[in-house]
Amino acid sequence: MSIPALSSQLRSHFKVGVFDSGVGGLTVLKEMHAHLPHESIIYFGDTARVPYGNRSKTEILRFVREIIAWMMDLDVKMIIMACNTSSALVLEEVRSEFPIPILGIILPGAMAAVKSGKHIGVVSTEATAKSNAYKQAVLEIDATAEVRQVGCQDFVPLIEGDRIHDPYTLAVAKRYLDPLVEAGIDTLVYGCTHYPHLAPVFKQILPSSIKLIDPARHLTAAAAQELKILRLRRPAVSVESGSTEVYVSGDPEQFARVSQQWLGHRPQVSKVEVSTLESIHAASTSQIGDR
Repeated sequence: MSIPALSSQLRSHFKVGVFDSGVGGLTVLKEMHAHLPHESIIYFGDTARVPYGNRSKTEILRFVREIIAWMMDLDVKMIIMACNTSSALVLEEVRSEFPIPILGIILPGAMAAVKSGKHIGVVSTEATAKSNAYKQAVLEIDATAEVRQVGCQDFVPLIEGDRIHDPYTLAVAKRYLDPLVEAGIDTLVYGCTHYPHLAPVFKQILPSSIKLIDPARHLTAAAAQELKILRLRRPAVSVESGSTEVYVSGDPEQFARVSQQWLGHRPQVSKVEVSTLESIHAASTSQIGDR
């Protein structure tokens, strides 16, 4: 299926849309604040439907279509899927449906992993692991690399529940990571944007020789390059940073509280009802069907 031509209505002063199932994508948002400070950003966390890792591809595709349709009504010029599960399962489908640049996180992460080592471990959601997206991406870059994947279904609920420093979380992490260490990996990819939040836990388990790859950093670099190529990068005409709007489909207060430790400040968070997302997508689908 061919990718549609980009809309001629996209402008450099438009915003960048970033979405994830919850707080995980804040790792991408933080990188964007650091490296694309003049861009204005809309962040959406689908906290009413988190986690995505145990959802079917059909469900995830529906959620992502709804989020993108909603964002396109808010004058965005690029959409970043700061969600490994969505990137692994439905990136190509939505790219073929929407006339806007849509970036996924798998390829930037895989490219960084290949540069780092030959024996690569990937911790991710169950859905991402089952998709083999990271393994396929790595082997397309370097067919001689060895990739071991572990689906970690317990991590996202623990992070969303603000239980990172709970002793139980350390025990769970050891269960997932010990087999990778024993297998002799030299590189570990955070195959879910939530997982860098577990860095203090991982450091208690992993030998210092294992290099950690955070795809969020490399996705931000890819976004900066794409904006430049498309001439959509916002000019740095002043010292002021771009604005950031944060939305969730679940509890705004809970999200703001959990977010504070990652962003360094308590963001103002607004709620978007799931029913609103569903109705906007339904309306956009109907308009396309009438053309």
